[in-house]
Amino acid sequence: MVVHPSADTLDLSLTALFAGWAMTDEVQRRLAGQGFGELRFNDGVVIQHVLAAPLSITALAERMGVTQQAASKAVADLERRGLVRREPGPADARTKLLHLTEHALAAVEATRVLRRELQEELIAEHGTERVDDARALLAAVIGRFGGGDAIRARRVRPPR
Repeated sequence: MVVHPSADTLDLSLTALFAGWAMTDEVQRRLAGQGFGELRFNDGVVIQHVLAAPLSITALAERMGVTQQAASKAVADLERRGLVRREPGPADARTKLLHLTEHALAAVEATRVLRRELQEELIAEHGTERVDDARALLAAVIGRFGGGDAIRARRVRPPR
């Protein structure tokens, strides 16, 4: 059976998911054009936590809800690609805290700008009211199903 996705055939959850993926793919494409081609979507999972404040791998693992081994593996990859660095903690030099590099901070800023640009493009194409209504509806859905706390705590993960 061939499915031809349209606003009439996709339910809201799939429409929202696919729209988010399409916009994220476009951000990734534009980031690559600005010299951030090494970035992967999943890098943001770690970067969002380190951006909030320097933290240890143990604290990162707790925040991400993963094992320390999984967090260490992700950090080693980001370190190898020049996105994070480890520095001694101020209270205990044996504890290493993760910090974003200048390159990672530039990528965060570039991503924010690109997301704003995409939104402005959608406003130009569909109008402010429709974009605001779409955002309001999706925010209400997030709140309806308890996703607000996860967003505020930077603990958004795919469903299990």
